[in-house]
Amino acid sequence: MPKIDSEILHTKLDYRKSHPSVTPIFQASGFEADSSDFYARKSTPNTTELEDILKKMENSKYALAVSTGMSAIFMCLNLLRPGDKVLICSKIYGCTYKLFTMYCQQHGIKLDILDLTNKNSYQEILKNKYDMCFFETPTNPFLYSIDILKVSNICKLNNKDCLIIVDNTWATPICQKPLDFEADIVVYSGTKYFSGHSDVMAGFLTTNKTELYEKLLELRFYGGFILVPFHAWLIRRSLQTFNIRIKQQHETTLKLIDKLKKCDFIRKIYYPTIDGKQLTNYGGIIFVEVDDQIVNNYSKILEKIKLFGTGTGMACVTSMIAQPYTGSHASLSEKEKSKMGITPNLIRLCFGLEDPEDLYEDLLNAFKN
Repeated sequence: MPKIDSEILHTKLDYRKSHPSVTPIFQASGFEADSSDFYARKSTPNTTELEDILKKMENSKYALAVSTGMSAIFMCLNLLRPGDKVLICSKIYGCTYKLFTMYCQQHGIKLDILDLTNKNSYQEILKNKYDMCFFETPTNPFLYSIDILKVSNICKLNNKDCLIIVDNTWATPICQKPLDFEADIVVYSGTKYFSGHSDVMAGFLTTNKTELYEKLLELRFYGGFILVPFHAWLIRRSLQTFNIRIKQQHETTLKLIDKLKKCDFIRKIYYPTIDGKQLTNYGGIIFVEVDDQIVNNYSKILEKIKLFGTGTGMACVTSMIAQPYTGSHASLSEKEKSKMGITPNLIRLCFGLEDPEDLYEDLLNAFKN
C-alpha cells in the first residue's frame, strides 16, 4: 500500500458522474495525455464552452477567447509582414491608435489613417492597395457608423486578400454581425458588455475563414494570449443576462436622451444610426458635448455625482461618466486629439441598470450645481 505522501498526491475525486448544473472552473494548467485540451495554454473546457456560445451569437464558424481586447488586436497585427500597407479609421480608440502607430513603425509597415465615416475617403482608398483595413463601428468616440460592406468591397477591388477587421465591441453580436457584411475578422473587448460587471478582462476574435483561424490559433498558443479558466467562467456566467442587460440599457438610453436634449448645458448628443440592417439595435453608451462652464467645473461635478462611476469601465450594470480627452484618448498628442475632433467638452455617458429617473436627477444635480 502506498505511503501517505503518495496517497495525498494522487487521491482525486472521479467527478464524471457528478453532473453539475453549471460547468465548473477547470483550474488546471495541464491535462492527461488523452485529453483534447492537452495544456491550458492551448485550450481549457471553460474557454471552449465560451467560444461555442460566441460562435452561436456571432453566427461564425470559429471563435477564440483571449486575455483582453488589445490582445485580440495585437494578434491581428501579427498577421502583417514588413512592407505591408494598412488602413485604419481616424476615429478610433486611443490605445488602438497608439498600438497601430507603434507596431507599424517598428515593423516597417506603411500606415494610412483616413476618416472612413466620410464617404469622400472612398476615392482615396481606391488609389491604394491595402493588406489590412481596421475600424470600429460605431466609432469611439462619436458613435458614427461605417458601412462595412462598402468599405470591404472597395478595399478588395485593388487587393482581394485585403483583411477587413472590425472592432464590434460597442455594437456587440446581438446588435451587429460584421461577418455577414464581408468582414474577415471581428474583434471584441469582452471587458465591456460581455462581462458587464466590471470584474473581468477578456477579448474575442471571430472569423469564418479556416486559414485565418488556424493562424490566430497558433498565435494564441505560442504567444500565450489565451483567456484563463476563471475569467472564461465569469464571462460565461455574465452571458446569461447579456440580452436582458442590452435591452434595459437601450431603453434607459432612449429615455435619458429625450431628457438630456432639453438641457441648456448640453450642446450636442452623439448616438449611432440604427439602420435596421447592419446595426439592428444598440446598448447604453452615448457622447455629449457640454458647454465650457461644465468643462471648467468638471472635477467638482465628479465630486457631486453619486450614481455614475468615474473609473475606466463602461457598458456594465452600473453607470459611468468619463472625459475621453483625459481618459480613453489621453495617450494621444494635442495635435492627434484635435485631428480626431476630441476636445475637453466631449463627455462619455454609459448607462447601467439604475432607474432612469434617478440617473437623470443625479446628472442634473451635479451639472446644474
